[in-house]
Amino acid sequence: MEGVNKPDPQVENKPDPQVEIVVDLDAIAHNVRILAEHAGDAAVMVVVKADGYNHGAAEVARAALAAGARELGTTTVSEAVELRAAGITAPILCWLNTSDTDYANAIAADIEIGVSALTQLEGVAKAARELGRTATVSLKVDTGLNRNGIPAAEFPEVLDLLGRLVAEETVRFRAIFSHLALADEPQHPVNDMQRERFLEFIATAKEHGLQPELVHLANSAAALTRPDLAFDMVRPGIAVYGLSPIPELSDFGLRPAMTFRARVLRVKRVAAGEGVSYGHEWTADRDTTVALVPAGYADGVPRLLGGRFSVALGGVRYPQIGRVCMDQIVVDLGENEAGVRAGDTAVLFGGEPGHPHAQEWADTLGTINYEIVCYPRGRVVRTHVGGDR
Repeated sequence: MEGVNKPDPQVENKPDPQVEIVVDLDAIAHNVRILAEHAGDAAVMVVVKADGYNHGAAEVARAALAAGARELGTTTVSEAVELRAAGITAPILCWLNTSDTDYANAIAADIEIGVSALTQLEGVAKAARELGRTATVSLKVDTGLNRNGIPAAEFPEVLDLLGRLVAEETVRFRAIFSHLALADEPQHPVNDMQRERFLEFIATAKEHGLQPELVHLANSAAALTRPDLAFDMVRPGIAVYGLSPIPELSDFGLRPAMTFRARVLRVKRVAAGEGVSYGHEWTADRDTTVALVPAGYADGVPRLLGGRFSVALGGVRYPQIGRVCMDQIVVDLGENEAGVRAGDTAVLFGGEPGHPHAQEWADTLGTINYEIVCYPRGRVVRTHVGGDR
C-alpha cells in the first residue's frame, strides 16, 4: 500500500491489512518542533495518554523526545509503566490517580505522581515507606476547571503533610500544575482568572516553605496562543498529533499524523432505481459504479456518518452512500473514470492534500477532532512510518 515502509522480510508475504491507521512519526516530530518554537524557553511535555491519542504511545514518545520534547504525560500509572517497559527513560508524569492506585509500581518505575487529594498523598507516602524509596510527587491544583485538582480550601492541609514528607525524605516535591477550562478561547477572561489563581497556589506553597522545581499550566491551545501561560513547561496533547485545538482560528502549521484507510474489496455496477445498503436510504438516480470498502462502525466509522462524508481514492473524493454497516461502507464512483479497482487504497481521513480531514468528521458529528482520532479500533491495524524506523 502506498506510503508504507518496505516490509520486514519475515512478513513480506503477509497481505496488507484490509483496514488500518498509518501514523507518520515525521509529522509528530514536525508538530513537536512547532510547539517548542511557541514555548520559547519553556520545556515541552508531550501528553501520550490513551495510547498516544490512539497513535501508539511508545512510538509517539520516542519520536517526540527525539524532536526536542523533554517529558511525557499520561493519565494512569499503568500507562506510564508501559512506557518504562518500552525502554523510555525520560521523566513521566501520571495524574489521574485514586487513593488506592498502585503507587508502589509507580515509585519503583520512577514515575512522577500527580496528587490531587490528601488521601492520594497519604497513599503515596504509605507505598514509599513500604518500598523504602523516595516518591516524586507533583500537586495538581484546581484553578477553575472544577474537575480533578486540589481545591484552595484543602490546599493548606495537603501542604502541611507534604512538608513533613519532604523533611523525612519520603517524598520529593517536583511541581505544581493545573489545567485550563477555556484555553480554546484564548482571550476569555477565565484564562486570566486561572492564571492568577495558579500564582496564588504557588505563593501559598512557598509560604509553607515548599518551593516547586517547576510549574506548568498550558495545554495545546494555550501553548500555541498564550505565551504568558507557558511558565516553566507546556503540556500539549492534540497539537502533537497534528490537529488544531482551535480549528476555527488556525491549523498553526501542524501536520495530521494519522491516516485512516482501507483497501477496496470490489467494484460493481448498480442500475438506476436500485437501493444500496440496509434500509435503502440511498437509491441510484442513474446507472452508476460503486466501491465496497471494508470499514464500518466496528472499526470506528460512526454509523451516524452514513451518507454524510466522502472517501479519497487516487486523490479524488467520492461520496459515501447508504448506511454505515458494522463491517463495510459503499462509495459512489459514478462512471469510475479514474478506474478504481479492488485493492486500491481508500482514505477515510488523513493529512495529505486531497484527503478528507478528521476535522470534517468532527464538524459533521458536532464533536471535536480529539474524539475522531480515537475512533479507529477493533480490526484496525496500526502501522508506523517515518522517524528512525
